[in-house]
Amino acid sequence: MSDPALGLTMLGLFLFFIMLGFPIAFTLMAMGVFFGYLGMGERIFDLLVQRTYAVMANDVLLSVPLFVLMGYIIERANILDRLFRSLQMASGNIPGSLAVATLVTCALFATATGIVGAVVTLMGLLAFPAMLRAGYDVKLASGVVAAGGCLGILIPPSIMLILYGATAGVSVVQLYAAAFLPGVMLAGLYIGYVIVLAIVKPSVAPRLPPEEVNIPFGKILANLATSFFPLLTLIALVLGSILMGLATPSEAAAMGSLGSIILALIYRAFSWQKLRESVYLTARTSAMVCWLFVGSYIFSSVFGYLGGQSVVESFVTSLPLNTFTFMLLAQAIIFVLGWPLEWTEIIVIFVPIFLPMLDDFGVSPLFFGVLVALNLQTSFLSPPVAMAAFYLKGVAPKHVRLEEIFAGCMPFIYIVVFTMLSVYVFPGIVTWLPDALYGNDPNAVPAIQMQGPPPGGFQEEEILLPPIR
Repeated sequence: MSDPALGLTMLGLFLFFIMLGFPIAFTLMAMGVFFGYLGMGERIFDLLVQRTYAVMANDVLLSVPLFVLMGYIIERANILDRLFRSLQMASGNIPGSLAVATLVTCALFATATGIVGAVVTLMGLLAFPAMLRAGYDVKLASGVVAAGGCLGILIPPSIMLILYGATAGVSVVQLYAAAFLPGVMLAGLYIGYVIVLAIVKPSVAPRLPPEEVNIPFGKILANLATSFFPLLTLIALVLGSILMGLATPSEAAAMGSLGSIILALIYRAFSWQKLRESVYLTARTSAMVCWLFVGSYIFSSVFGYLGGQSVVESFVTSLPLNTFTFMLLAQAIIFVLGWPLEWTEIIVIFVPIFLPMLDDFGVSPLFFGVLVALNLQTSFLSPPVAMAAFYLKGVAPKHVRLEEIFAGCMPFIYIVVFTMLSVYVFPGIVTWLPDALYGNDPNAVPAIQMQGPPPGGFQEEEILLPPIR
């Protein structure tokens, strides 16, 4: 069997095993080591050690556990509950006020944690029953919670953008700037859709009773001052320090984690038990991410060394594709992969297959990354394997059927697709803010990137790495 055939066999067996439910990170390492041993002999073990060390010693990935810790502390301190209640009071006179408050809460909490399951579950327990009690249509309420909970994939400081930046060798700071306007645009379109629907069809989003709407302005302002503005200030400081180049993502994430602890202390919601739970959940999530990186680097390095990457690239470039059709094909593949896989696996395993082809079609990795982040919104919402819908079903009342949740997600999928088309037709939505802040100077922002496998994988002489001292 030739080396390229060996590489394609490795890819096929990997897909087969993950469909059977095997752990993805360790399946990647096992496939990489086994086929690497067949192709390059004992040198594969040197590569395994070196790649593991490189991932664990990488400064970029340090921001991942810090941002995750920030999100878990905010979650455990019930800050989200306070935020939703204050926004509910403030938006009382707006059509579809509960749904609007839910989406704004999701968008703000998305900047604290990019963990979709956590946001959907919490809002499913907090906002979803409130909307049902107010007489909201089950489909609308379901779509609002599921779609709003996925915003954390796109809105900075997104964990997904950190991993993409580390994988693609793109500045995380510029990724945050590029994703900011599309994230705000998507959240705004969600809110606009809900308001218009509530005006056109009041039965799906009834207005709240007068006693819940006619609240003194002073009380609303006091509630916002004690719940909305403190969290907004923390998020603005974290995100602003990154975008303005005052701090690296890791430094800003550390500041955000400390700020979340201070907020919990101010709200008298801090305890050692909650801190221990947050640290445990952070360690578990971070370990998953790091081992995925180790496995994906081993896998992609061996895949490229055996010639599998060149076969895939040659096949794609041989097709009669232009830039638009290539982007359409790439996004369609990522969309389908989003059904059985989490976004982490897609970013560290399959996105690197497309990265070497971007230059051939004149596509910026920065622009491609934002489109991928938008695309993954649909992957979490589209049946048959819509993970956000399943998260919501797990905490929803028993009378809420999964089919209703799926149906409620569909209008928001259309909004995401419309946003993707808008971004493609008007690329300035992505490029304007990075250009305005940093211009074309590569030294305008920290070079925060990780040296992963080069396009095409490692060559034989690059496999022979020096021993670690």
